[in-house]
Amino acid sequence: MQLDPGSEKPIFIQLAEAVEDCILKGIYPEETQIPSTTEVAVTLKVNPATVNHGMNLLVDEEIIYKKRGVGMFVSPGGREKILARRKQAFFQDFILPLLEEAKNLGLSPQDVVGMLNHSGDGAVVEGRNLDEHD
Repeated sequence: MQLDPGSEKPIFIQLAEAVEDCILKGIYPEETQIPSTTEVAVTLKVNPATVNHGMNLLVDEEIIYKKRGVGMFVSPGGREKILARRKQAFFQDFILPLLEEAKNLGLSPQDVVGMLNHSGDGAVVEGRNLDEHD
């Protein structure tokens, strides 16, 4: 887990997203214990209240749950909740603006798919490299 103190995003949100990333990557499978607030605070040199704030976001979203006196665990279905929310955000934040800009450029959805399919070897539309001039 790494945090960026220079980021505009608050540390507690960065922390919550880092835990979510670990859940998505399978580092913290469902029903397994995650590091305690104290462990995270000491490891990352962050105030325990900040860590607690980030963890409580995940508790509120039912991504993790607390067992009194034992610790925090990944909730059953927590990974799926993260995936669903992030896919929706990806669609809203990236896909819709991409399609709007493609429309402004006169590109069809098929052109965009073609560009994505060829993204490893240069963007191509209608058999032309986008860097080529008419």
